[in-house]
Parts: sequence; C-alpha cells; structure tokens
Amino acid sequence: MVLLTVLGAVILLTAWLPMILKELPLSLPIACIAIGIAVQLSPVASIVAANPLESRALTERLTEFVVIIALMGAGLKLERPFSLRGWGVTWRLLAIAMPLSIAATAFLGWWGLGLGLPAALLLGAALAPTDPVLASDVQVGPPGSGDTDEVRFALTSEAGLNDGLAFPFVYLAIGLAGATGGFGAVLGDWFLVDVVFKLTVGIGLGWLGGKAMGYLLFHLPDRAKISRTGDGFVALGITCLAYGSTEIVGGYGFLAVFIAALTLRSQERKQHYLGKMHDFVEELERLVMMVLLVCFGAAIAEGSVFSALNLPVILVSLAILFIVRPIAGWTSLIGHNVPAREKAVISFFGIRGLGSFYYLAYALGHAEFFHAGTLWVTVCCVVVISIVLHGVTVTPIMRYLDRNRESGSEA
Repeated sequence: MVLLTVLGAVILLTAWLPMILKELPLSLPIACIAIGIAVQLSPVASIVAANPLESRALTERLTEFVVIIALMGAGLKLERPFSLRGWGVTWRLLAIAMPLSIAATAFLGWWGLGLGLPAALLLGAALAPTDPVLASDVQVGPPGSGDTDEVRFALTSEAGLNDGLAFPFVYLAIGLAGATGGFGAVLGDWFLVDVVFKLTVGIGLGWLGGKAMGYLLFHLPDRAKISRTGDGFVALGITCLAYGSTEIVGGYGFLAVFIAALTLRSQERKQHYLGKMHDFVEELERLVMMVLLVCFGAAIAEGSVFSALNLPVILVSLAILFIVRPIAGWTSLIGHNVPAREKAVISFFGIRGLGSFYYLAYALGHAEFFHAGTLWVTVCCVVVISIVLHGVTVTPIMRYLDRNRESGSEA
C-alpha cells in the first residue's frame, strides 16, 4: 500500500511539476532527484532506493526502455526534411564533436583517473552522447508547433542520432576488454561488424519499418488504416517493434527507432494523429524518467553511489562538462553560418543523462572492466552535475535566445 501511495504521488507530480517549473530556473530532473533524496530521508526509504551499482541488469533494462521511448518522441517532432544541407549542424556535431568528445574523455579517464585503455574508451563512449531523455527543455516542440530554430533543432537531432552512433565505440571497448590477441585483429572485426554491418542494419530496418508503418497508419483504405483508431499508444508498439526486430537481426536498435520515427514523420507532416502519438510517448517518457530519477536521488541520499567519490573524479567530471563538450562543439561548428551566440549554446548544452547509465550497464554486463567502480562514480557525478547545471541555466538561456531572435526578426 505504501508503494502504491508513493507511486500515485509520483504520477501526479509528473503531470503537475512541468507546469509549475516552466517559468522557473529549475528542471523536472532536478525536482525528481530532490524528491528522491527527501523520500530516502523519510520512513518509506526502503521502497525507492535503487543503487545502479548494485542493480546493473535492472538499470540496463529500465534506461534502455526510456531511451527508446525518448528517441521515438524526438523523431516524431522533427519537422525539417532530412537532407545533407538542412541537417548541416547535426552532421558536424556527429562527425566532429562526438569523436573529439570520446577521445578527450578517454584521455581524461586514462590520465586523470588511472583507467586502462578499454575502461577509458568506455567512459568516453558512455559520456559523449547527449541525452534525449533529459534534454526535452532544449528540444523542438511537438509536431505542428513550427518550433524549428537552429539551436533546438541541432540539439534534438544530435540527441536522436548520437545514441546509436556511440554504440560502435562501446563495442570497441568491450572487444578490447576481452581481447586475447592483438589490437589489429580486434579493430578489423570491430570495423566490419560493429561499424559497417550494425549501422547499415539499423539505418536500413529503421527506414523500412518507418515506411511500412506509414503505409499501415495513413495509406490503407479508410476503414483499415490504424490512424483511425486515434490511439496514441500505437507509437509504443512501433517503438518496440523497430527496436526489437533490429536488435534480433544484429543492428543498432536505437538508431532504427529514431530513423523509423523520422521516416514516419516525413510521410504525413500535417497529420493530427502524429501529435497524439507524440503526446503519448512524451507522457510515458516523462513518467518513467521521473521514477528512475526519484530512485537515483534516493540512492544518492543513501550514500553508496558516491562512496568512492574523490577529487580526481570531480575534476574530470567538471572538465568533461565545462571544457571537453564546449570546445568539441564549438570546433565542430567553425565555418558554419550559425550566429556565435547560438554556437555557444549548442556547444554548452551537451546534456548527459540516462543514456550514459545504459551504455555503462550494458558494457559491464558483456565484459569485465577494471575499475568498474570508478566508471560508475564518474558517470553518476557527470550526470548529477549536468542535471543541476543545465537544469538551472536552460530557462534563462533559451528565453534570452528567443528574445534576441524575436527582436532580430522585428528589425
């Protein structure tokens, strides 16, 4: 009964808090962690504490689920047609900023934390992607909102694609951790299987799945097309189908889900039903995210999450957020015609979150890494700092950009 009471309170807060926090320099993730800390200090503490270090498999599955839901939502709300030129900022962030972030973070892990090459590479791969779950405050609006300014578009599209594109580096770390032969043999297999094959399958099945779902939803005779049901939860079925089928074949399910959503969106840009689908996945994402972060906040208050925290971990975490991402992001945008202030915002809002937990939990379940505790405490530290830092700054910064954009258009 106590569990149901707490769950009911969390569900109600999931609906209420975004409205209350909208005008404040606070975000829902900050509130979730604060609630978790408060619950841990209350008499009902035992029902919410979930230490990711002690529940690796559960952490992997829950974060996996919320990430694929967030990827479907991100893909459905992107209105800009997919193209090389129109998505220029995105390609720069993916092709330049993400590899630079992985390399720099891996170096910091090796130099500052004493990690070996496999563990350092895993740290870089887990922390390089921006998070589609916690970045909702800097993303474009729902389908039909027309909210397509360059900053929001860049951060939404980057978060949608880099989750899938970081996976090859996670697999490289796994391969190096279990390697018995030379580095060359691992690299050859990794490139052919984990880069070429898995990326091709993810993109291909995502596109085919989006086309097929678009036909079933919008192009069958009126009496048979799924959109007539008006049920938003169809988006959950498409998400699970795209992800599961791609993973079964051996491709990257994260990439397939986002590509499927983009493909589906491109077929019917004016369909009201897409808005219903997006609203459902957004509500589900927010609910699961809130439950996870409340449990994470409780685990922080319990003390074991940061029991191994030390000065090198704090310094490396700060360097990742204040030096690595901003410099990598800015470097990737050199030569692009985006205004300087917007480049700065895009480079700054490299939000880390639940996706990083997933990558780390997944890798630790597939190979043995030395200094696993250091990896966990560093990822947890980066995520907490990111939640607070970006959560406090997002409202005033985005409001400032919107005012400048409006004043520029009026002039």
